[in-house]
Amino acid sequence: MPVFESVSFPGVNNTTLAGTIDVPDGDVRAWAVFCHGFTLGKNSAAASRISKALAGHGIGVLRYDAAGLGGSSGAWEDGTFSTKVADVRSAVEFMRGQGHEVSLLIGHSLGGAAVLAAAGSLPDIDAVVTIAAPFRPSHVVHLFEDERDTILQEGSAKVDLGGRKMEIREELMSDLESHDLTGCIRELHRPLLVMHSPTDNTVGIDNASEIFSTARHPRNFISLEGSDHLMVDRAQTSRAADIIAAWSAVYLSSGADKAAAGS
Repeated sequence: MPVFESVSFPGVNNTTLAGTIDVPDGDVRAWAVFCHGFTLGKNSAAASRISKALAGHGIGVLRYDAAGLGGSSGAWEDGTFSTKVADVRSAVEFMRGQGHEVSLLIGHSLGGAAVLAAAGSLPDIDAVVTIAAPFRPSHVVHLFEDERDTILQEGSAKVDLGGRKMEIREELMSDLESHDLTGCIRELHRPLLVMHSPTDNTVGIDNASEIFSTARHPRNFISLEGSDHLMVDRAQTSRAADIIAAWSAVYLSSGADKAAAGS
């Protein structure tokens, strides 16, 4: 049975991020980092179940809470898309410090956009997976479009996101709208697996089409038939993990392989 380790590591803006490493029971094929969606967390269905299932396939995974969520310090409302991308890099660096060279980045929803943006500055990453990711980070703005004028006039507004009142600041909205991932995707130079449900009513499947058409080979698309955006169905997360493990097998290097290559 895979086991887990509770960890913490420095994030941006002097935050401390709480993480969980799902560790394979036996030989480790590779290490991965999983970046969760906008207001979700490391224990969301997609992050926790897919990470645990991948550990069962021999891929160890670090999943972590963004600042202000779960066990992480800081204030969520201080975060932006840029800090989300920076924290992906921090997570990879932390794993390296633990002797775990990360080969695979996985991102769900806005986390998918974040790993696409981060991968180019992480030369040891062998492959990238997006799940229900938007092509444009600004897609998230539709969640608080009704409060847009208030945010612009007053600098912030409280918005109901998934049943929770979250403060949205103008800095977040402006930062989301300033990012264009076209270049990041086109110049990824990594194998890319794009996973998306055709019935995703939060981030439409046209986003997957744009990511896929912008990316260069090797690239693959998997339709997550029957899944919703949050991946709450256990059968769907198990299927997604099985596909990720099988697809990535040809691309991933273990930490031992990377160490040997560098010696």
